[in-house]
Amino acid sequence: MQNTHNFSERLKELRKTKGDLQKNIAELLKISDRHYRLYEAGGVDPPTTKLVILADYFDVSTDYLIGRSEDPTRR
Repeated sequence: MQNTHNFSERLKELRKTKGDLQKNIAELLKISDRHYRLYEAGGVDPPTTKLVILADYFDVSTDYLIGRSEDPTRR
């Protein structure tokens, strides 16, 4: 079964659903706004440490965040 969401799409969707700004997420990750925008554009994949921070922030599983699961529940 092919995933309908990739990481960049899911990240953008989660951020918008939460009503947050790109610059706020960049600050959370301690990266530049430009670098964060590359995450959402699909130009750069974040390291595992950043994925964990994002999953914790959005309260979803890392599998959901990267598009390996359609279930956001953390286990």
